[in-house]
Amino acid sequence: MNPCTRPHTLRVNQETHIIEVEPDTPLLYVLRNDLELNGPKFGCGLGECGACTVLVDGVAARSCVVPVSLVENRQITTLEGLARNGQPNDVQQAFIDCQAAQCGYCLNGMVMTVQALLERNPQATEEQIRDELRYNLCRCGTHVEIMQAAVRVAKARQ
Repeated sequence: MNPCTRPHTLRVNQETHIIEVEPDTPLLYVLRNDLELNGPKFGCGLGECGACTVLVDGVAARSCVVPVSLVENRQITTLEGLARNGQPNDVQQAFIDCQAAQCGYCLNGMVMTVQALLERNPQATEEQIRDELRYNLCRCGTHVEIMQAAVRVAKARQ
């Protein structure tokens, strides 16, 4: 047993997990390596690109810079946790319908950021969506389709 580790209780996608890691271990590492959730991606490792975005109590958070000790007993939702009964939620379905992916690396961050925005503001405008996504990086050029998907789901929720 490593003397620097301790058990952490994490609630991820409606399930409770007890993970023994060092308190400053990035949440992303636990999600991918221990819980085998592949939605959040390692991108920049600095919290700047958005590929690792998850929801913590409904708020978008960059899991590569969030230590597990700060999210104990809080509700963490990953891309996998948005689906219900094996079916994509409305944000995920809009991204599928609008073919808003090319390489797909940024997609986790885009979907999770739109989900967080629409949870707190279901009637978000195109300008608000654009503003919310401005710090999510996409290198493939699917910005048009991503915006179409986000606007589509926002209009459907109104």
